Amino acid sequence: MDVMDLKADLGDLTGAADRVGQALHGSGRLGVAYSGGVDSAVLVALAVRALGVHQVLAVLGVSPSLAAAERTAAHEVAAFIGVPVVEVVTREGERAAYVANGPDRCYQCKDELFTRIDAELAARHGLDAVAYGENADDARRLDRPGSRAAVEHGVLRPLADAGLDKADVRRLARAMRLPCADKPAAPCLASRIPHSERVEPGKLRQVEEAEAALRGLGFSDSRVRHHGDVARVELLAADLPRAVSAPTRELIVTALRSAGFRFVAIDLAGIQSGAFTLSLLEARRD
Repeated sequence: MDVMDLKADLGDLTGAADRVGQALHGSGRLGVAYSGGVDSAVLVALAVRALGVHQVLAVLGVSPSLAAAERTAAHEVAAFIGVPVVEVVTREGERAAYVANGPDRCYQCKDELFTRIDAELAARHGLDAVAYGENADDARRLDRPGSRAAVEHGVLRPLADAGLDKADVRRLARAMRLPCADKPAAPCLASRIPHSERVEPGKLRQVEEAEAALRGLGFSDSRVRHHGDVARVELLAADLPRAVSAPTRELIVTALRSAGFRFVAIDLAGIQSGAFTLSLLEARRD
């Protein structure tokens, strides 16, 4: 696609898109911490619109916490935009604080990513600045300790600075016809493990396999929370009746047992973003 010619297509969001461009003006060659999700994809597209495709590099962090399907999808979205992707292997799993899985786990992960970009990619690819896709809604949430790492590393957050919230970002993605425009949020696999329970590759593989099986059964959005032998499945509220009815119920149980769980529970509360971290941080604040 030619994101350079999108100005006429953005309607009432043109001003917001221009504010992102203004925030990036003078940043030079930009590396974008990129996951293929809607926030980082919109940031990449707007950066290309403002700076030109040769001035933007998408940086994808790869580790056991990134599902294989997410990695593939990220490359497909970047190819649609026309921007190159460089993968950087992150080793947050070698950090004791990350493995211990406290409420600052996301900080450890982001700090590792930004450290790797600084140490391995900035000079090699001539990066003058790094940005990431925090939006205005994210900036107001308690359960985003990764933002502290961004501040420490001097990483830009142009979407939030331009006042774009999640709804604005979705609308921009649709206006630019990005393939991920309606993609559900896909937090890293480690977010499925309760805090204070160790993050281990085997657990991450179980979660990845279980969620892939649910997608194969037609559930477009899900979380499989890892509680030892128990898989606690969060689904969209509209999907709950089908999930607990035959024959789908039996198929879910079979699939998740094949992933290594002994017991399968369906959470009637549905999908709960930040379920583990937010409750702990709110308790600390109170």
